[in-house]
Amino acid sequence: MADDALVTRIAQLEADNHRLRRLLDQQDAPGELRHRLRSTVALLRMIIRKSAESRTDLDAYMGLLEDRLDAIARVQAIADEEGVIELQKLLTDELLHYRPLDDVRVRLSGPELALQPRMGRLFALAIHELTVNAIEHGSLGSSTGRVEIAWRVDETGATPTLIFVWKEHDATPINQPQRDGFGTEVLTRMLAYEIRATTRLDFESDGLRCSIQFPMG
Repeated sequence: MADDALVTRIAQLEADNHRLRRLLDQQDAPGELRHRLRSTVALLRMIIRKSAESRTDLDAYMGLLEDRLDAIARVQAIADEEGVIELQKLLTDELLHYRPLDDVRVRLSGPELALQPRMGRLFALAIHELTVNAIEHGSLGSSTGRVEIAWRVDETGATPTLIFVWKEHDATPINQPQRDGFGTEVLTRMLAYEIRATTRLDFESDGLRCSIQFPMG
């Protein structure tokens, strides 16, 4: 029964996305607006399908889906209010959503930096996946673990490049997963395709290190 409900729910969500894409095709919207809407629809569609692949239980699937859509909604609210997405606010809002920030457990360091909305939405989804993974499997799931998050901008090349490092520290290291899940796909494939990011995941002896670089142009 649960499997049937899951299939029905996925079909409904897919139908809604199909109707929206067809509406966009029919409307005489400006090209840039049409492109942004298509990008948003594609992102939501991918989240829906990939969330379904990772869970067979309907309640678990809906929980994952709602969490991911909420992460996009939170960063979109920042973009609507300010026009851009400040990186430190993005990080703080996402971490605070799950637990109180503690300088001993979570340390942020980097310059003030604003991302354009599309780039910010994608990066927010990546941060969401790192945060949830740290709580469920990594350093934020234990009483002694901590996370250091640092970023800087390299301006030596033709285009400024953001260099972002998420490093977890814990006495109990995590093992590299046997298969790539949704979070890994976001970090390694989606960011590469959408914003030309290069991501490296290292499962070190004291915890995960995720290094992301992408051009800021």
